[in-house]
Amino acid sequence: MISHIDHIVLTVTDVEQSVAFYKRVLQMNDIVFANDRRALRFGNQKINLQLLGEEKRNNAAVGSGDLCLITEWPIQDVIQHLKNEEIEILEGPILKSGATGQITSVYFTDPDRNLVEVSTYSA
Repeated sequence: MISHIDHIVLTVTDVEQSVAFYKRVLQMNDIVFANDRRALRFGNQKINLQLLGEEKRNNAAVGSGDLCLITEWPIQDVIQHLKNEEIEILEGPILKSGATGQITSVYFTDPDRNLVEVSTYSA
C-alpha cells in the first residue's frame, strides 16, 4: 500500500534559523510553498517547517523530532563536515539497523533539539 515517505513536518521555534541550519549543515534546498510556508527539499522528499500551533490538527511539540537521513558520503566525510560546521556529535559512528540493512550512524541535534541521525548503508 505505502511506497515511500513524501514529507515530514518539524515544529520549530524559528523557521529562518532552521532553514539556515539545514541548508548549511545538511546541504538541503530551501523551498517556499502554499501560503509562504517553508520546507527543505532533499532527493524526492522534503521537511516542512511549522511554528508551534501553526497547524491546528498537529499536536507536535518543539524538539520532538527524531530523523534518520541517509547519505552516500563516507561516514568519515560526514564526521569531518560536521566538525567543520562546529556541530557537536552526540554519538557515533555506531552500527544500527536501517530499513533495508545495516547502517553506520552519527547523531547530533538541530537548533530546536530535534535528534538528527545521518547514516550510510554498509557496502
